[in-house]
Amino acid sequence: MQEPISIRAISSISALGPTTQEVWNSYLSKSAFFQKPNAGKWVSKITLETERILEQLQQDNHSYKNLDRTTLLAILSTRNLFAKGALPKKNLGINIGSSRGATQLFEKYYSDFQQGKKISAFTSPTTTLGNISSWVAQDIAVDGVTIDHSVTCSTAMHSILNGIAWLRAGMADSFLVGGSEAALTPFTLAQMDALKLYSKGNNAMACESMRFQKKQNTMVLGEGAVVAFLESGISEKTKAIISGYGFASEKLVHNSSISENAECFQKSMQRALNSAKIETVDAIILHAPGTVKGDIAEKNAIDIVFGKQPPLLTSNKWMLGHTFGASGLFSIEMGVMMLQNNKFIENPFYSNARHLPSEIKTVMVNAVGFGGNAVSVILEKP
Repeated sequence: MQEPISIRAISSISALGPTTQEVWNSYLSKSAFFQKPNAGKWVSKITLETERILEQLQQDNHSYKNLDRTTLLAILSTRNLFAKGALPKKNLGINIGSSRGATQLFEKYYSDFQQGKKISAFTSPTTTLGNISSWVAQDIAVDGVTIDHSVTCSTAMHSILNGIAWLRAGMADSFLVGGSEAALTPFTLAQMDALKLYSKGNNAMACESMRFQKKQNTMVLGEGAVVAFLESGISEKTKAIISGYGFASEKLVHNSSISENAECFQKSMQRALNSAKIETVDAIILHAPGTVKGDIAEKNAIDIVFGKQPPLLTSNKWMLGHTFGASGLFSIEMGVMMLQNNKFIENPFYSNARHLPSEIKTVMVNAVGFGGNAVSVILEKP
């Protein structure tokens, strides 16, 4: 029988804060953490405190002055993870992905090129997707495998799958998985406009994730990074057990949406349940990006898989925004916190019909990206 894979530590940086306690307090606040810089679009940005730490990071290390914000957020989140307690570094693998990668630097360097300016020698090495995990490895001084990838908005969840595979294969002793995104740039925001996905709301509750009756899209973008330390087995330091996982893709119906009943989610959720050898879970944290078709398609899939007695349903994009490739692992962090604190975080746009259980023991987390790449992971209380 294979040893279970567990999450020993998890850390994030986002508008919710840079520490575990701040993040949990933000969830308890039941507030949306959006702002409108320069009277533009609603976005979710890291806190001013974290911004200052990020600036200091670049001042302290000359090499970091040329790194993209996405990479810097990943480095800082990883430092915070290791600051929580000693973690083994021997034969440690790293897989931190991103949907957009070095968006900020790429747009800057391409603009320079278009204007006929001299191109920096750092352009290529700092805008490749592979520089995120590589620089994290450099920063924490490990020499294990470093992997980067993009599976759009399910990227961080696919990094969990990669970590599980490497650990089960005996090719690593532990694995650092995660996602980082800093895509609050003019061109990226314009792309969301072109897709007609972005929220036009006038109040701070601009992202109506899981408001299934809405008539217009309400996606809001956010930035942040989140990393988790995976290992085989269970110990007194285990935060949560990954008891099940499933993944699936589906034939594209539209470039930016999944099928009406989210066939990819139906398969990924059922496969996760089969993997965990259970029939249901206490709660599900939905991907629910705040789009009309995306939200209802996932709800339809849940109704098909779980029938007339669905688990408790919630999401976090209504307060954090959509952090693209990092979003799935932010939901994992939320699930771990709900298990640890035995408290369900409600979504203000959806009322659950069932009562809260006396103890939350299992939480399913969903994520899907452009292309219908769905992943479902089941977390269990140790």
